[in-house]
Amino acid sequence: MTAQTRQVKGMKLKYERNFYTEKGKNMAKVKIYHNPRCSKSRQALEMLNDGGHDVEIIEYLKTGLDKAEVENLIVMLGDEVSSLIRKKETEFKENPFDTEKEKEIIKALTKTPKLLERPIVVKGKKAIIARPPEKISDFV
Repeated sequence: MTAQTRQVKGMKLKYERNFYTEKGKNMAKVKIYHNPRCSKSRQALEMLNDGGHDVEIIEYLKTGLDKAEVENLIVMLGDEVSSLIRKKETEFKENPFDTEKEKEIIKALTKTPKLLERPIVVKGKKAIIARPPEKISDFV
C-alpha cells in the first residue's frame, strides 16, 4: 500500500500501516492500565491526554485481568516482566511467589489484579511500566 495523506485540523497527516502520523509520530490508540487512586497512574494519564493521544483506559481493578491479557502484557513488556508485580503489597508479602516465573505471575494477576504494577502503557505491540510517568515521553 502506498502512503496517503490528508488534512485534519490544519495538520498534514500521512497514512502508514493502519495509522496516521504527524511529523513521524504514531497517532495510534494507546492503552493505559489505570488505577485512578494511584498518583503515578493519574500523572501518566494526564501526560497522554495532554499529548493529544487517543487513550483507552483499562481500570483493571474493576474489570479484572484474564489469562490471555496477562500473557500479552508479559510478551509486550519483554525484559520488564519481573517488574510487573507490586512486591510491597500485603497480598504479595502474605503469599510470595517467584516473580521470574510467568505461570506464577499469570496465576497471581488473574486472582489478585491489585498486584499489577501501574501504570502500564501499551502502544501497538509494545508496553512499558510508566514509572516514573516521564518514561511515556520516549515511548509514545
